[in-house]
Amino acid sequence: MIFPDTLPLLLAALLIEAALGYPARLYAWIGHPVTWIGALIASLDRGLNRESAAFAARRLAGIVALAILLCVTLAASLALVWLCRLAGAFALLPLALLASTLLAQRSLYEHVAAVAEGLENGGLPGGRKAVAMIVGRNPESLDEAGVARAAIESLSENFSDGIVAPAFWLGVGGLPGGALYKAINTADSMIGHKSPRHLAFGWAAARLDDLVNLPASRLTALLLIVAAALDRQADAFAAWRAVRRDARRHRSPNAGWPEAAMAGALGLRLAGPRFYGAVRVEDGWMGDGQAEATAADIRRALALYRRACLLLWGLAGLGSLAAIVL
Repeated sequence: MIFPDTLPLLLAALLIEAALGYPARLYAWIGHPVTWIGALIASLDRGLNRESAAFAARRLAGIVALAILLCVTLAASLALVWLCRLAGAFALLPLALLASTLLAQRSLYEHVAAVAEGLENGGLPGGRKAVAMIVGRNPESLDEAGVARAAIESLSENFSDGIVAPAFWLGVGGLPGGALYKAINTADSMIGHKSPRHLAFGWAAARLDDLVNLPASRLTALLLIVAAALDRQADAFAAWRAVRRDARRHRSPNAGWPEAAMAGALGLRLAGPRFYGAVRVEDGWMGDGQAEATAADIRRALALYRRACLLLWGLAGLGSLAAIVL
């Protein structure tokens, strides 16, 4: 471990981010770590991804680009750890502030809640406008149930790769571990798709993202199942059944786990065929409940999400206590 107290660091980062989020003024002033990482990825894409090159050469260029990205991220995060440790016994606070920028508990809640508010106050146009901020699919192809399902699916998947996964890697490797995960995940979102430009160049980023998200997706499903057991409006046994039956049917090796858990817990049917732009994407259904989701179901999903976040805090707290005792 780079920083010996990674679990206390994780707990502090989770609490700071939940309380403060990432201030809009700070974002306007200096941007965000993800925007900095994204700028580097875009630069590498422009410089190394030559459309005239052969497929194998473009795949190799993508591997080189990913290696450069990870080396730069690791060097920057190690430098920040070194600077923070100059504060001695007070190093945990600046490290936790930095680590909190890698998490998205508060912003995820706000963006998904905005979809429920859009549907409740503005009907289908309001819901479509809000959901367009958090999903890549064509909002004009969605009816009200489709908007609600899209919001719940986004909540489920982003709970895994926007919160649990960076938290997992923060717990394993401190700030460098969390930063490296964020770099991989951002690369996947920018170049890891199967468009003609990125099919070869983004191959390494997509495969590595699948690998590093594997433990967190399973942990996220478990957190949602336990959260459902603590919620009278949710069904933990149905969530468990849906995960066992449906998670591997999803086109993503990881997204199916939290989506199936959420679908089963709420008695819904999520994922399935959907449109991204004009392209219809075939996918398996998660859960065997009703597909006619509503704004009220988004609210129920957010309640389950809050409980799951509390459970994540509890795990970090118990781990911190065990580290102190042992």
